[in-house]
Amino acid sequence: MQQGFEIGQHGTGAGTLVTARGDQPLNTLDRAWLLGELAKSGYLLFRGFDPSIEQFSGLVQSVCTRTTLDPAREFSEGKTVQKVDLGTDAVGLHVEHGTNPLTPDVTWFMCETAARVGSQTTVCDGYRVWERLSEETRQLFLDQDILYSRNISEEAWRALTSSLLNGAKPDDEITVDDLIGLAKLFGEDKLQIRANDDGSIHYVYKVPAAHPTLFGERLSFANSILGPSYHYEKPRIAFANDEELPQEVIAEIERVTAELTEDLDWQDGDVAIVDNTRVMHGRRAIEDAGRRKIYVALGYVDDQR
Repeated sequence: MQQGFEIGQHGTGAGTLVTARGDQPLNTLDRAWLLGELAKSGYLLFRGFDPSIEQFSGLVQSVCTRTTLDPAREFSEGKTVQKVDLGTDAVGLHVEHGTNPLTPDVTWFMCETAARVGSQTTVCDGYRVWERLSEETRQLFLDQDILYSRNISEEAWRALTSSLLNGAKPDDEITVDDLIGLAKLFGEDKLQIRANDDGSIHYVYKVPAAHPTLFGERLSFANSILGPSYHYEKPRIAFANDEELPQEVIAEIERVTAELTEDLDWQDGDVAIVDNTRVMHGRRAIEDAGRRKIYVALGYVDDQR
């Protein structure tokens, strides 16, 4: 226990619930302590701190060395916090930006106003999924990377590149080469980008479905095989040798992840931080769209990424 809050288990896995005991502001939490807890838990849910958006943004900026964005989302606080709700349908488990090499280390959520019913954010620990998958399925993904391929509009790739350049270059001078250069900074040598005649790009990105995480070499099955495509062209997902993923393998992944998925039953003022390299997240169908108000922030905590 640290002064100002209590620590307990959330769900049936390693998740942690941090409950405020006093009036400690959320944005005064110690960075080293928070990252240490995240390394153990995979995700942290903070309750009772009653933060403002400004305090939430302050915590994100105090922990992350830099932030990024989803070009399809609207900003609500500077260039850090965005509104999260895109559509009302259920969203499959995924890693944020998991279909491209600019995947953030952590995903942050703040629930300003919780829905009265349903509409939970879901989390699923990739460590547990990898251990539960059959030996045959694990070997398939050890033998082959997976690939994501699709077109991205000019507006979207320019906005993302501009954010990652952090004002180092005027928006109207940004080129596809800038985006390729940024991807290489992340140590990625498996990305192919082609400029289309209409200003959009087509990319093919190869990445392991199970991989080490931000905090260690233990393999986590954390990817976007089951993920959403709101406001983007649906990607083609296949093995790196261009073979399709067998339907029985996808069915096994759906079954195992469903058994291990935890719900974040939001309360007003809750904040969650998710290790985006280890834990997939999604959403139950939104049943109370008029009340539910959740914000998201995406960031990096490793200076080498």
